[in-house]
Parts: sequence; structure tokens; C-alpha cells
Amino acid sequence: MTSTPSQGELSGRVAVVTGSGSGIGRAVAIELASAGADVLIHTGSQRQNAEQVADEVRKLGRRAEVLLADLAEHDAQEQLVLDAWNWRQGVDIWLNIAGADVLTGERSKMDFDAKLELLWRVDVVATIRMSRLIGERMRQRGGVAGAHTIINMGWDQARYAMAGDSGEMFAATKGSVMAFTHSLAKSLAPQVRVNCLAPGWIRTAWGEQASDYWQARAQEECLLGRWGTPEDVAQAARFLASPAASFITGQVLEVNGGAGSASESVRSAS
Repeated sequence: MTSTPSQGELSGRVAVVTGSGSGIGRAVAIELASAGADVLIHTGSQRQNAEQVADEVRKLGRRAEVLLADLAEHDAQEQLVLDAWNWRQGVDIWLNIAGADVLTGERSKMDFDAKLELLWRVDVVATIRMSRLIGERMRQRGGVAGAHTIINMGWDQARYAMAGDSGEMFAATKGSVMAFTHSLAKSLAPQVRVNCLAPGWIRTAWGEQASDYWQARAQEECLLGRWGTPEDVAQAARFLASPAASFITGQVLEVNGGAGSASESVRSAS
């Protein structure tokens, strides 16, 4: 049964959430729909999962569409932006949540160089290219200052540092996204607001299977004494996308329960 359409703070807005077939992206898509937005669901290959997310969005009374695109490829990045824009003749909110998973599954067995190359193509290059493409469309569309918004995905420990292979590759890639966010906000002002979320210890697929050591470390390094959830990140994304954040741009918002203040640990994440 489909509910009556939400009249929330994002009512009438069109949002695109990359990487929304699972994890943080899924939570963000559903959160934005609960705030009233129509949502385009993107996935690299998990069509069945993405269709389930789209069904959840529709149950909230909002429109939803699913698009597949391999964000490691330039042509696919450009096509996604074009198709997303054409879906509802415009996009108000664009979230670059998609990232290459190199910590679980077969990709976790790749060597450092292969992981770094994949992360660079998906997490960095795709974010930069799609943000520029959609941002220019938003800028040309005009409207009141800050009416459109782009939200990128960083990592809190790109600021605080973590030793080891994983710490190094994620610091390099997510740190690049965070720095890019500051510059793009200046390039697209005042029509488009650009911000970045920097999650900390969030219990996604890797966190669910992490060893006892990592389970304890995640809680010890957080002032609130717990793992974060995808929903914690989604609620922060909803705020940044909303009119309540209309005077916020060029910022990196850490969603980590105060982890940076709780510990300066540089133990290996390899």
C-alpha cells in the first residue's frame, strides 16, 4: 500500500543518490523520501537491491527510478548525469555516496595498487566529474541562492590519520574529495551549495563482520561509545539538503560521535 505523499521539508524536490542500493546510500535515499523528495536510485550492479529501495521510496508516496551505471567509466558517469536530469527535467539534490568496496568480498584480496586505482576512479574521479557536470546544469538553471545542493562523501580520519594500507588509501582518496568540495562550493556559488559528509565508524557491511579488535576500537574511539549507523549519516544528509542548511556551504560535517576528539590513535588499519 502506498501512503499519502509526504509534505516534508524536501517536498517537490528531486534527489539523486549514487550508490543507494545498500548501506549508507540506501539509508540516505529513504531518509530523503521521508522528507518529501522524489529519489533516483543508482547502483553499479545490484539491481534487485536497488529495486527494493525504490519500492520503499514509493511506499512513502514518492516517485522513484532505478539507474545502473559503472562509475569507474567516464561514459557511464556522463550518461548517469544526463539520464538523471532528464528523469524529472532537473535535479535539486545530488549526493555522491557511491564508493568502491575494497574491504569485503573478492576485492579485499586485491593488492594495494589495484585497490588504490579503483578507489581513485570511483570515489574521486567520478565524484569530481559528476559534481562538475550536474553542478553546471544546476548553476545555469538558476533560482534563488542555494536552491540546489551537492553533497559528497569524505572520511573523518582523512583529517585525523590512521596508519596502515587502508588508512593511507582512504586518506588519499577521501581527503581529495573533501578538498575538492571546498573548491567546488566557490565555483558554483551562489546558486549551488556544496558540502561533504565525513563519517567515522559506521556499521556497514565491513563493520558487521569486523573482528573483536575492530568492534572494541570503534566503540573506544567514539565519545558516544557506539558504532554509528547508516541512518545517522542519512539524517545528517537530510539536514544538509534541507532549507534548514540554506546558509551552509563549503563545509565538511563529521558524523562520527566525536571520534576525532576521543582518540589520536594511529594504530594500523591494514
